[in-house]
Amino acid sequence: MTFNQIMFALFSFMIVVFSILTVTSRKILRAAVYLLVVLVSSAGLYFMLNYQFLAAVQLTLYAGGIVVLIIFSILLTSHISQRFEPVGWKKSLFSALAVITGAILSVITILDYKFSATTEAAKEIDMKLIGKSLLSVGNDGYVLPFEVISILLIAAMVAAIVIAKKGGPKKTGSQTLNP
Repeated sequence: MTFNQIMFALFSFMIVVFSILTVTSRKILRAAVYLLVVLVSSAGLYFMLNYQFLAAVQLTLYAGGIVVLIIFSILLTSHISQRFEPVGWKKSLFSALAVITGAILSVITILDYKFSATTEAAKEIDMKLIGKSLLSVGNDGYVLPFEVISILLIAAMVAAIVIAKKGGPKKTGSQTLNP
């Protein structure tokens, strides 16, 4: 086994295990940390494929932005010790059926696709073109979508905090109990 194969197996194993832990964890903060490990492992796969730009975006936007936003929202709303309700057997059964169906469809699709090697050399990435496209407001620009997404994320965070704090502390007699 080569080093690349070992690293691919390691990243794949980490993605599968921590994805399962993310959706099965009953503690919300642990689920967010498990999601962070999944996103960083995905970036590792992108680095292995020589997609450095996509890996950098994965690390900065998703691992560095979204997960940190989720963790800050959890910490700001004081729900660090919140436990999710146990899942009933009906939801577990239907979830397992959905996972099995998705896995079967993925395997069938991958096996039916005819992969062919290319003889073309890798294209050179023009970082100036990428930078100009990211900062452009023209037809191929990404400034407007970036700003819309940032406003959406801020609105989602504010809404999550408002919903979490909506009840406020409960008062019973002279004592104040936190929910």
